[in-house]
Amino acid sequence: MSEGQRRGQDSESASTAVTTGALARRLGVSPTTLRTWDRRYGLGPARRDPGHHRRWSERDVAMVEEMGRLTSSGVPPAEAAHQALKLLDPDAASGAAPGPAAVPRPRRPARRAPSSPDTFVRRQRGLSRAAVRLDAPTVQDLLTDAVESHSLVTAWQEVMVPALHAVGRKWEEAGDRYVEVEHLLSWHVSRTLHRCATAPTTADTPSAPTASAPLVLACVPGEQHSLPLEALSAALGEFGVPQRMFGAAVPVEAVSAAVRRTGPAVVVLWAQARSTASVPLARHIAEIRWGVRGARGRPAVMLAGPGWAGPAVRGALRPASLREALVQIGRVRGETPTGRGTV
Repeated sequence: MSEGQRRGQDSESASTAVTTGALARRLGVSPTTLRTWDRRYGLGPARRDPGHHRRWSERDVAMVEEMGRLTSSGVPPAEAAHQALKLLDPDAASGAAPGPAAVPRPRRPARRAPSSPDTFVRRQRGLSRAAVRLDAPTVQDLLTDAVESHSLVTAWQEVMVPALHAVGRKWEEAGDRYVEVEHLLSWHVSRTLHRCATAPTTADTPSAPTASAPLVLACVPGEQHSLPLEALSAALGEFGVPQRMFGAAVPVEAVSAAVRRTGPAVVVLWAQARSTASVPLARHIAEIRWGVRGARGRPAVMLAGPGWAGPAVRGALRPASLREALVQIGRVRGETPTGRGTV
């Protein structure tokens, strides 16, 4: 931004300008980051009164918000700064005379169709940065765009999970800080997954396992970490596989009753931690029978999650990833899932 522009904006009301500290809190970044953007790329405040705190006008705020959105979508900082300057004032970015007021900013990041490793890394970093800034609209946009561009399964494995791990590591390294970041990202991931979970339902009538029988998905008792199970539910929904999703920390009696009532072809038990995984529970579910005499059935049990590492349960399915879980479920059902996604 030219010096002439800065002077021209001094007429803005001081009541609408904000300090660097207030803007940093608003954007979810540190004041040092804002000062770095100012020093390196010229994205600084219009008002620089000697002896007073620097003040950021509405136009300045819009510019750094655009900078944040672009870096969140994977654009390198130098290029993002150039685009932010150009978007809000094309003449200033090109070195020409000051131009008219800023043009509207896009709500959605540009879609990046290629599924190269570099693309996924950019998406992961962009999602993590947006979450750290508590930029909820950008987080949701990036998640939606990843699913639409790469399919739910790929978006989960290549973008969502790495971003969740990155935020989790940041939380661990910073002690009690950034808890809000993990909660924000987890909530928006869950929201995105729920939008994709559109599987049809069937009647609660006990029957032998068939391709039309619903699956039962449940976290083991004491297990609150349900996002991976929500991802499986959403992926099955994309493929039109009927299911019953019971969520976190389901009591043993409730899982048993659900299995007897629905006669599922597969029961998925999720355990994130070794402390919650229960081999006796898995064996109990595998032994449940239902149906009339002479046509009684029992489910295949899928033990999903890192908590099941250790003693194996005979005959249980043990997928290592969401994609592998879908393939194994397709085999049990005597089919390969088909639909909008790919396995």
